[in-house]
Amino acid sequence: MNKKKTHFKILSVAILLLLTGFGLYKYGYKIPVLKEIPIFATGHDHQLRPVLGEEGEIDYWTCGMHPSVRLQEPGQCPICNMQLVPVEKMDKSSGEMMKDNGTDEMKMKGSSDEEMDEMQNMQGMDHSMHGMAGMNKPKSGSTSSTFTVSPERQQRIGVKTEEIKVRPMTKKIRTVGMVELDETKIEHIHTKFSGWIDKVFVDYTFQHVKKGDPLFSIYSPELVSTQEEYLLALRSNKILSENKFSEIREGASSLVNASRRRLKLWDISEGQIRELEKTGKVKTSLVIYSLVTGHVTYKNAFDNMYVEPNTRIYTIADHTTAWVNADIYESDISLVKEGQKATITVESIPGEVIEGKVAFIWPHLMAKTRTTKARIIFPNPDLKLLPEMYANVNIDIPLKTTLTVPDSAVLQTGKQNIVFVDRGNGNMEIRKVELGHEAEGYFEVLRGLNEGDRVVSRANFLIDAESKIQSAVASWNDSSDKDTMTMDKMEMKDQQKMKSEMNMDSIDEMGREMKFEKTMKMDKEPEPVMDMQKNQERKDKTNTMQNMKNDNEK
Repeated sequence: MNKKKTHFKILSVAILLLLTGFGLYKYGYKIPVLKEIPIFATGHDHQLRPVLGEEGEIDYWTCGMHPSVRLQEPGQCPICNMQLVPVEKMDKSSGEMMKDNGTDEMKMKGSSDEEMDEMQNMQGMDHSMHGMAGMNKPKSGSTSSTFTVSPERQQRIGVKTEEIKVRPMTKKIRTVGMVELDETKIEHIHTKFSGWIDKVFVDYTFQHVKKGDPLFSIYSPELVSTQEEYLLALRSNKILSENKFSEIREGASSLVNASRRRLKLWDISEGQIRELEKTGKVKTSLVIYSLVTGHVTYKNAFDNMYVEPNTRIYTIADHTTAWVNADIYESDISLVKEGQKATITVESIPGEVIEGKVAFIWPHLMAKTRTTKARIIFPNPDLKLLPEMYANVNIDIPLKTTLTVPDSAVLQTGKQNIVFVDRGNGNMEIRKVELGHEAEGYFEVLRGLNEGDRVVSRANFLIDAESKIQSAVASWNDSSDKDTMTMDKMEMKDQQKMKSEMNMDSIDEMGREMKFEKTMKMDKEPEPVMDMQKNQERKDKTNTMQNMKNDNEK
């Protein structure tokens, strides 16, 4: 029993000493007497303090992705949870720019804290200051802004520049079109009198006919009576031609002419009229001949079919000339003119380029496609171009010689066009430009650039910087978004206040946990002592039984 009490006292004293040492180590610096001892000195203070860098004291801690965040202690960014990086204080006497220990951000020489705050709080400028020495805020109404990117960083990100030059431009319009028939060479076949078709000579669609080929024969009572009238007028004229009265002679002659004119108006050919005069016999069936050469695209002729003047019997089209109606977009309508040369290619004739000319431009825009049509005429003697074929259309339009800028150098924000002008020694200028037509990878410069300027034509950061540039350009306007900046500052203050409250709560929680652990250990302390005593008794009993066994064996 005495042995158990001794073990319990020893264990209790050890636990008490351990808790006392931990408390002195953690909170001893608050006791004035112990504060003089080095181990309890203020250097062991757990409060966060500014740390000295290699070149000076830390000014504040910021986020590389959100420069608007400024805290007086290290930690994580309240916006993106990235690790904060230190920013060294600027030497006020020299006003030189000093770099961050993790980013390429710099303070402008002679810039005030208010200007830097306003610049960094600019919405959309999260990535803007990487590798830049800063950005000069232009005056109200200005159309340009400058910043600095070191030549080394330009080389790392692949910046390339190109000089603004005056060069001749040729606009190449690439579009599609469809092959169609020449509407001026389409003939519809009708009769100008009523009758019945006796026999059909052209009896299937797309049959090729030549001018003068017979199409069909027709019987018409009106035609028969007109022939009889003409023969009667001829006989009367022959009898009355020797009459002594001139009025009678002229009347007979005019009757012949009127009957002959009526036959011609009914499309009776001159040869058929001469044959009627020669034979003097009326033909009950008259053959109708083709007036053009081409292919029958429509047929409505059958034996014993009754037709009238409004009946379309045939449609014959000439395929030796083809039209291509090409789609022209709104931006190119002003460039396309009648008489310009154009070329097409079709899949049925690979490798062959067919040349033609623009003959007509529709004076109307199609609402669904926002395009108009340009009619291009092509010769088609070999009938290689078939109606309804798709064609790839190329129209080369020479423009004037003018100042140009590469299209890769232009950042189009939707409201305006922006370029980066390289002013040398790492100095860049954001400049607003007005552009004209685009051709061969270049834009026509109307305003904003001069010959000899160098612009950035390729850089990997341009796409990522689009939002930054839009925000920077918006800040050039007279009405800046001050309310947004105020809300950002208020949000930062609330976050800092919340963080400090969380730190105090964590300290109180830690103290409560330590007190709870101490109480639990004091309550459960006898259990290990009792276990040790039982183990010792069991061990002694085992040893005694082993000794008795050994004695018996001896």
